[in-house]
Amino acid sequence: MKKNAFYAQSGGVTSVINATAGALILESKKYKSKIGKVLAGKNGILGALREDLIDTSKESLSSIKNLRNTPGGVFGSCRFKLKSLADNKREYQRLIEVFKAHNIGYFFYNGGNDSADTAYKVSQISDEMGYPINCIAIPKTVDNDLAVTDCCPGFGSAAKYIATSTLEASLDVASMSETSTKVFILEVMGRHAGWMAAASALARSSKGDAPHIILFPEIVFNEDKFLSKVKQIVLKYGYCVIVTSEGVKNKDGHFLAESDLKDAFGHSQLGGVAPYLASLISKKLSLKNHWAVSDYLQRSARHIASKTDLLHAEAVGVHAVRYAVKGMNGVMPIIKRGKGNNYTWKIEPAPLSKIANVEKKLPKSYISIDGFNVTNKAVNYLRPLIAGEAFPDFKNGIPSIKKLKLEMVKKKLPDWKV
Repeated sequence: MKKNAFYAQSGGVTSVINATAGALILESKKYKSKIGKVLAGKNGILGALREDLIDTSKESLSSIKNLRNTPGGVFGSCRFKLKSLADNKREYQRLIEVFKAHNIGYFFYNGGNDSADTAYKVSQISDEMGYPINCIAIPKTVDNDLAVTDCCPGFGSAAKYIATSTLEASLDVASMSETSTKVFILEVMGRHAGWMAAASALARSSKGDAPHIILFPEIVFNEDKFLSKVKQIVLKYGYCVIVTSEGVKNKDGHFLAESDLKDAFGHSQLGGVAPYLASLISKKLSLKNHWAVSDYLQRSARHIASKTDLLHAEAVGVHAVRYAVKGMNGVMPIIKRGKGNNYTWKIEPAPLSKIANVEKKLPKSYISIDGFNVTNKAVNYLRPLIAGEAFPDFKNGIPSIKKLKLEMVKKKLPDWKV
């Protein structure tokens, strides 16, 4: 029997998550005997709970195709974690009510670690609550910390932005270092895994190039060793470029810049490690410095997206549909790297039971012995992921973004509140 599909975006968005959405919608059109409409949830899983559903069939074909050029999350995202079925059966009953009301038999959830957990819980509705659903989680995260998959769509483009920004900023610092700034600090995302900070190493083309110091969450921060390293680099090169993960911790296991605030998933809000390090360098070494936090810029920079990353993002969207119509449930299309010197890859299904709530950190073999750099093994892993350019169309000097109609489906159920 033909069923409608529900698609939603979750967590921090990326520059290519909409490419996944567009590819999924277009691929769904090829299975008209099995998939009716693709209904997108407004603001992630909340769209399902609140019955806020967007009818993507109302969009023009050109608008759907143009999603590959659009950063952000066009349908809206959220940070909302479903509790277990035992802890909050009400939420799952509501999902089933909405699914029944709108003839939804396919559930696609596009997100990272916490989103994989949500998708895994939804996939269990079939067995535990007797509602037939084919639930497919789709990988996305600039943090690159999902287990099993070789890499995560969104990471390659963020890595390309970080490497490029590190290169460009280092040339600026070098040119001013004789009489002005001696140290530049760039803070990048990465709460528990240092993949994004590691990507800055791709800025180097020869020995001695920036970044000179990389700080990872996997390595305990030692203030004395750090300051000694900064002093050493400045004496040797005249300047020092530092790239740090936001999640660097001290010997007590506390974030260097942890605040008292928590996000919707219970994670500590980080207050900015770059200004913390800048203050430390100013006070202890009396070196003039500048710092920057890449923040949303690193994950929304579609203008400099990696072509490889874009192809990954579209492929997982296509395969999600193919797995769903085959009757698969509780799986994720993952990227598998081929063997050999030339970079090759393919998409395979992997069970969510092996992905949900598992965090992939930077391997020890990717970090130098002194803890301030990456190894050649890390560079060899990272380099192919930023390969190729996929420039969007430009109009009046800036990227041309086409907006969707975002027409809502008429509600059939009483309102629901979180």
